[in-house]
Amino acid sequence: VGMDIKRAARHLLASPKAVSRAFPPAALAAIELAIAQSERRHRGQLRFAVEAALDAGALLAGQTPRERALEVFAQLGVWDTEENNGVLIYLLLADHDIEIVADRGIARCVPPAEWERVCRMLEARLKDGQHELGVVEAIAAATELLAHHFPPRGEGRNELPDAPVLIRGR
Repeated sequence: VGMDIKRAARHLLASPKAVSRAFPPAALAAIELAIAQSERRHRGQLRFAVEAALDAGALLAGQTPRERALEVFAQLGVWDTEENNGVLIYLLLADHDIEIVADRGIARCVPPAEWERVCRMLEARLKDGQHELGVVEAIAAATELLAHHFPPRGEGRNELPDAPVLIRGR
């Protein structure tokens, strides 16, 4: 199995500043607010994480964006919610890849095609350079799915931080 040279070059040449260029502080604040508002409408937990590129070890191992998203999902404890209804929206900028990882509680209710639809919507915004708007819209779409299957019951508790996670790497 040969390593994809173009992919390796994209990752190794990616600037760690790519994340802060795509998501300046105001965008991060808007995303955090969107998550906080979202979680008032359902019992799920949303996280957003963005990474500029994979490190050399992950590249050599041939790690896919999906595998990395699952790793981040675990590292952030998104799986560790009372009703197993955590959702991670993960962007890997060097691969222009969006992954949504839904824990088993919500995955039982929402078919993969629905999450794929959210990914395609976000992808279109990213192609237009509308990073913040795309993520906020993806959060809104995930909110609708979570609110439908996990409507609020009394005072909800926030099990995971709302702040976006910037994985800076190297």
